[in-house]
Amino acid sequence: MSEYEHIMQFFAYAHLPPHLQAVSKPFGELAERIAATLPSNPERTVALRQLLEGKDAAVRAFLAEERP
Repeated sequence: MSEYEHIMQFFAYAHLPPHLQAVSKPFGELAERIAATLPSNPERTVALRQLLEGKDAAVRAFLAEERP
Protein backbone atom coordinates (compact mmCIF):
# COMPACT_ATOMS: atom_id res chain seq x y z
CA MET A 1 0.00 0.00 0.00
CA SER A 2 1.40 3.37 -0.99
CA GLU A 3 1.55 6.30 1.40
CA TYR A 4 -1.24 7.91 -0.63
CA GLU A 5 -3.48 4.85 -0.33
CA HIS A 6 -2.67 4.57 3.35
CA ILE A 7 -3.84 8.06 4.28
CA MET A 8 -6.77 8.20 1.84
CA GLN A 9 -8.41 5.17 3.46
CA PHE A 10 -9.12 7.32 6.51
CA PHE A 11 -11.17 9.79 4.45
CA ALA A 12 -13.69 7.11 3.42
CA TYR A 13 -17.18 7.94 4.62
CA ALA A 14 -19.66 5.72 2.72
CA HIS A 15 -19.59 3.10 5.49
CA LEU A 16 -20.56 5.60 8.18
CA PRO A 17 -24.07 6.26 9.44
CA PRO A 18 -25.71 9.23 7.69
CA HIS A 19 -25.18 11.69 10.55
CA LEU A 20 -21.41 11.03 10.50
CA GLN A 21 -21.27 10.99 6.70
CA ALA A 22 -22.54 14.56 6.77
CA VAL A 23 -19.55 15.59 8.90
CA SER A 24 -16.92 13.49 7.12
CA LYS A 25 -17.91 13.87 3.46
CA PRO A 26 -16.62 17.44 2.91
CA PHE A 27 -13.22 16.41 4.27
CA GLY A 28 -13.12 13.35 2.01
CA GLU A 29 -14.04 15.43 -1.02
CA LEU A 30 -11.36 18.00 -0.24
CA ALA A 31 -8.78 15.24 0.28
CA GLU A 32 -9.62 13.85 -3.16
CA ARG A 33 -9.27 17.33 -4.70
CA ILE A 34 -5.91 17.89 -2.98
CA ALA A 35 -4.65 14.50 -4.14
CA ALA A 36 -5.84 15.12 -7.70
CA THR A 37 -4.52 18.67 -8.13
CA LEU A 38 -1.32 18.96 -6.10
CA PRO A 39 1.96 17.30 -6.99
CA SER A 40 2.95 14.28 -4.97
CA ASN A 41 5.52 15.59 -2.52
CA PRO A 42 6.06 15.84 1.24
CA GLU A 43 3.99 19.03 1.51
CA ARG A 44 0.95 17.34 -0.04
CA THR A 45 1.34 14.58 2.53
CA VAL A 46 1.43 17.17 5.32
CA ALA A 47 -1.69 18.84 3.90
CA LEU A 48 -3.55 15.52 3.86
CA ARG A 49 -2.41 14.59 7.37
CA GLN A 50 -3.50 17.92 8.79
CA LEU A 51 -6.82 17.68 6.97
CA LEU A 52 -7.27 14.25 8.53
CA GLU A 53 -6.62 15.74 11.96
CA GLY A 54 -9.27 18.36 11.23
CA LYS A 55 -11.78 15.71 10.13
CA ASP A 56 -11.15 13.67 13.26
CA ALA A 57 -11.64 16.76 15.43
CA ALA A 58 -14.88 17.65 13.62
CA VAL A 59 -16.26 14.14 14.18
CA ARG A 60 -15.29 14.30 17.86
CA ALA A 61 -16.93 17.73 18.16
CA PHE A 62 -20.11 16.34 16.64
CA LEU A 63 -20.13 13.34 18.96
CA ALA A 64 -19.07 15.17 22.13
CA GLU A 65 -21.54 15.36 24.95
CA GLU A 66 -22.21 18.76 26.41
CA ARG A 67 -20.77 18.98 29.91
CA PRO A 68 -21.95 21.48 32.54
